[in-house]
Amino acid sequence: MNKIQGIYAASLTVFNEDLSLNAEKTISHADFLIDNGCHGVVLLGSTGQSQLISISEKIKLINLIPQSKNFDNFIIGTGSNSLGDTINLIKISISLNLNHFLIMPPAYYSYTDKNVIEYFSKIIESVSECKIILYNFEKLAGYKFSLNCVEELKNKFPNQIVGIKDSSYNIYDKYKKNDLSIFVGSEEKLLSGLKVGCHGAISATCNITSSIARKVFDDFHSNKIQTQNEKLCNIRKVFKQFNLVSGLHSYMSQKDPIFKNVLPIMDLLPKEEEKKLFEELKKLDFNINY
Repeated sequence: MNKIQGIYAASLTVFNEDLSLNAEKTISHADFLIDNGCHGVVLLGSTGQSQLISISEKIKLINLIPQSKNFDNFIIGTGSNSLGDTINLIKISISLNLNHFLIMPPAYYSYTDKNVIEYFSKIIESVSECKIILYNFEKLAGYKFSLNCVEELKNKFPNQIVGIKDSSYNIYDKYKKNDLSIFVGSEEKLLSGLKVGCHGAISATCNITSSIARKVFDDFHSNKIQTQNEKLCNIRKVFKQFNLVSGLHSYMSQKDPIFKNVLPIMDLLPKEEEKKLFEELKKLDFNINY
């Protein structure tokens, strides 16, 4: 994988009725997304309920990824507050030639930029072969990367810090060096981000908008008139009205009932919200083939 750019789905994880992780179906869904517009996917991210998945099941899934025809297009989210578990998952992934990782600093605890630099330093000193995309999302982590912190990490680890997913939107239009792959976290920011030099999006709703998002991306780089960006943004706005992961699973379960299975403490949308979701999407004349 060279410099990362394009449309990446924060891919859903698929579970069986007994709530065990269905690795084959999870990879099959990721392959579908890549075959239908995505340049790649992130597995085991926040959209994939990674914080709720056991370390053993994460390892099982990672071990099956090399069977995918799209092996080179996978990024692994470690999804753990534990430094030890994060390092172990990275080591296992690298042993399988998976070396790109989307990593958020630990959630819940209060800390500073200095602590974040120390945290990533520990990871990289333990596994120097890793390629890390920083995950900036204050809403989930309780911490927001500063521009200075990103720059210091990049300067300290120029070969390991390769990108940032900016879902807090305080970095994407301010980092001016051309040494990071910068991704926005929503299709609503995709076109404006591309215009200021970003490299694409890593988004939950790309689970369903992959082909439309890819057209917006390709049309921008081909200097074509944008015909799908408004629809793309409006689809995202519909999902923003609800719990995003619940909404995506509710939507996808209409295509395949296995998506009804989510891990506690998650749930599908209540019936009234599900009805509203489909009504709003119908107004946009939106449907995916799956």
